[in-house]
Amino acid sequence: MTATLKPVTFTPGPTDNTVRASDGRVLTAPPDWTLVPPGDPALTRRIKAAGDHWVVQEQRGRKVFSRGVWTAQATVTRIQTELAAERATESHAKRKAADAKRRETAQVEYEGDFLHAVLGYLRFAECHREFAQRLAAAVTKHATPVGSGTVARTQRIPIERRAEAAVIAWLRHQTTAYDSMKIARVKGKRREVRRELAQRSVELLARYRRGEPIPRECPLQVALAKLSS
Repeated sequence: MTATLKPVTFTPGPTDNTVRASDGRVLTAPPDWTLVPPGDPALTRRIKAAGDHWVVQEQRGRKVFSRGVWTAQATVTRIQTELAAERATESHAKRKAADAKRRETAQVEYEGDFLHAVLGYLRFAECHREFAQRLAAAVTKHATPVGSGTVARTQRIPIERRAEAAVIAWLRHQTTAYDSMKIARVKGKRREVRRELAQRSVELLARYRRGEPIPRECPLQVALAKLSS
């Protein structure tokens, strides 16, 4: 079945040349269309602005992943030719270099801000200050890379909450057996387990905040020692 060509969002269909509409219908792409995979934002933007196209997305858990855009092959060829000509110019090269420098500067600034936010959440006692610095650095290094998909990269919540969530996530993966747990496929069970582990992590952090003596076999001490080695 061939659909009316409109810029609608679909999910992948049962075969390579089909998509599935929100009402369950399976639609076959026109024979002169092609699926352009994600990865070139400029190409995707121009395809969407050029006319009829189908956006294909797939949801896995809470995340939505792009699977590309269907449109006429002639449109894709024309836009690719135009982009290639533009990207071959000296002005484009200079602009790309300037953009890369701005992104690098912004990333360095964000890493500094995030590290400060993590330290603010930890609030370890003075006797554990050096350890707090090491932990904050480890969490920041893991959470802040561009494209990492971690909570630290979201803009939907304040940086203080991002820092808290990043610390708890880091402890869950580094100081518990979460990654190897066999969790029943029951709705809400994984969330329940994560809440329980988060509570343990909060209790562990509280010991450092109170300035208690910490044994070397503390899971947090062991985790950072492994990273250092």
